[in-house]
Amino acid sequence: MNEQLIEQITKMVVEKLQMSNVNTNSQDKNQEQPMINLYQKEPVNSIAEAKVTATPVGEVKFYQSNEAPKKVEEKTPVSKKTVSLNDEKKESYLAELRKKTPSRIAVGRAGSRPKTNTWLQFRFDHAAAVDAVYGEVPQEILDRLNFFQVHTRVQDKEEYIRRPDLGRRLSDESKEMVLEKCKRSPKVQIVASNGLSAKALEENLEDVYLSLEQSLKNLNIDLGTTFYVDKGRVALMDEIGELLQPDVVIILIGERPGLLSAESLSAYICYKPRVGTIEADRMVVSNIHKGGIPAVEAGAYLGTLIQKILKYEASGVSLVKKEG
Repeated sequence: MNEQLIEQITKMVVEKLQMSNVNTNSQDKNQEQPMINLYQKEPVNSIAEAKVTATPVGEVKFYQSNEAPKKVEEKTPVSKKTVSLNDEKKESYLAELRKKTPSRIAVGRAGSRPKTNTWLQFRFDHAAAVDAVYGEVPQEILDRLNFFQVHTRVQDKEEYIRRPDLGRRLSDESKEMVLEKCKRSPKVQIVASNGLSAKALEENLEDVYLSLEQSLKNLNIDLGTTFYVDKGRVALMDEIGELLQPDVVIILIGERPGLLSAESLSAYICYKPRVGTIEADRMVVSNIHKGGIPAVEAGAYLGTLIQKILKYEASGVSLVKKEG
C-alpha cells in the first residue's frame, strides 16, 4: 500500500477517536447522579452534625443527641427488718423439728459439701455402727446375770452376715448344753443374743432383763433358765421352743445399727414357737435404748405383754384377732 495513503488513514482514525472521547466526557458532565436516601427517617441515637467552627483552645462543646431518655424504674427497697423476721421464723420452725427427731434435718452445707461438723459426726456414727456389728458382749455382764453361753452354727461374723440360716440353728454341742442346763417346759423362756449389735446388749441387757424378771415374779409367772447365744437370729426361738417346750419364748437381741443409734435392742416374743412358725405369729417391742424406750420401762411392759399372751394363748396377729 502507498505510504502516504496509510499515513492519511491513520491520521483520520486518531482524529476520529479524539473527537469521540471529547463527546463522551462532555456528556458525562451533563448527566446528574440520582440521590440515594439510605435512611427514610432521621437515625436514632445519632449525634447531630454540627458545623466545625474555630473555637478557643480548651473550650468544651456539647452536642445534642437524638437518643430518647430512658425511664428509670424505681425499685421498692426490701426492708431489712422484714428479712430478719422471716429468717428468725424459719430458724424457729427448724429448731422445733430438731427437738422432735434425732434425724439430720436442715444441717446446711458449705458450698456443695456438708459442713465439717456434720461430716465428722457422720463418720463417727458410721464407725460406731461398724463397731456394734463386729463387737462382743462383755463377759462381765453375762457373769453378773449368771448367763451361760452357747453358739449357733455360724463360724465367724462374716459368715453370720452372709448366712442368716446358720444363725437360726444351735450347734450340736450347744443343743446338748441347753438340754443339760435348762429347765424343761417353763411358762417363759428368756434368751439373749448379740445379733447385729453387741453394743445394744452392753448398754441395755442388764436393765431390761432385771426389770422383766421382776415383772414376771410379780405376776407369778414361771421363768425358765436364761442363757446367751452368740451370733443368733430371731428365728432361733423356734428351735429353742422345740427343745425346751416353753409356752412363751422371748429373745432379747441387738438390732441392726443405724447412723442415729447403734445400741438399739429389740424383744421378739412368740407363743409356743416351733420350726416353721410364720412371722405373723411373732411380736416385737423395738427401739429399746436411751433415745427410745427406756430399758427399765421396756422390761416392765414386756412382763404385762407376756401375761396377755399366756391369757389368750396366742401372739402376733392371732392375739389381735382373739382380743377383738
